[in-house]
Amino acid sequence: MSEAGDETRKRRLTALQAALAAEHAAVYGYGVVGARIAEERRGDARAAYDAHRARRDALAREVRDLGADPAVASAAYALPFPVPDPAAAVRLAAELEDRVAAVYSDLVRAAEGGLRTTAADALREAAVRAVRWRGESVAFPGLAERAGAPSAAAAPTA
Repeated sequence: MSEAGDETRKRRLTALQAALAAEHAAVYGYGVVGARIAEERRGDARAAYDAHRARRDALAREVRDLGADPAVASAAYALPFPVPDPAAAVRLAAELEDRVAAVYSDLVRAAEGGLRTTAADALREAAVRAVRWRGESVAFPGLAERAGAPSAAAAPTA
């Protein structure tokens, strides 16, 4: 493989691993959301949880296809704020989606072809879920919230 091709593969693998780590964090975070969310929003939380699990599994396959070991989930994640009630659970869900969208924006930049399309779809889905949780949108999901922030800073700690 050429030096340029090897660099492209490394960049793609780094972005894939970051997206996988973000999905691990989102799955964990939605476990917290599900425990605190009001009954009328439980279906939304479950659907998001299932979507993030599916994305996580697909990303792990992509990483393996590139010949690397997928990032593993942490035993626990630090939440960005306490989640004592349903209102905080809704805020956490929106925050999880914002963070996932930010990492997928990096993957869109690093990927090509079908993987780029998949990453763009995941970015769009996260942005839509964030709007549903928050009740309002941002101009550039995955970008505006982190203007000037490096990719590593966007990895969820949820």
